Amino acid sequence: TAREVLLSVKFFSYSTSICSLSIMPTILFKTGLGVDSLPMQIVFCSIIGFFTFITPVMLHLITRGYVIRLYHKGETDTYTAITYNVILAEKKTVFHQKDVKIPAISRLFTTFYAKTKSMLVNPSLFEYPQDYNHLMGYDKPFMLDLEEPNQSTESK
Repeated sequence: TAREVLLSVKFFSYSTSICSLSIMPTILFKTGLGVDSLPMQIVFCSIIGFFTFITPVMLHLITRGYVIRLYHKGETDTYTAITYNVILAEKKTVFHQKDVKIPAISRLFTTFYAKTKSMLVNPSLFEYPQDYNHLMGYDKPFMLDLEEPNQSTESK
C-alpha cells in the first residue's frame, strides 16, 4: 500500500543519512582528506552534509501532508487524519468538514486544507465514496448565480 511505501522510503532515507554520518570520520581520516587543506575538508563535508541533511528534510516537506488513514465520525461530522511526523510516528489531526478549504487552483501534493494544514488524500482509498464526497463538499447543493450585476446606463 501507499502507506507502507511512504514509510519504507522515509526509513531508507533516514538510515542512509545515519550511515553516511557514521562513516564520514573514517573517510576523512583514512583517505588522507583529514590531513589535506582546510578548504578541501570544508568542501567535502559540505557535499556530504548537504545530501545527509537536505534529502530527509525535503522528503518530509513533500510527504508531511500525505494522509495514510482517514476516519469519519458521522455523529459529530468530524474527520481524523493520520499522517507521519518527522520521526515517523503517527500524528492525528482532527477537523470538522466546515474547516475544509479546497484550493481554487489545484496544487501539487495538496487535495485540501484542513484548517491551515495541507492534506493529500487518495480518493480511491475511501471505503465509502460518500464520505469523500462529503469531505470535499461535493454533496452540497450547487448554487448558480445568474443575476446580472446592476449597471446604470446614463446617457448625456
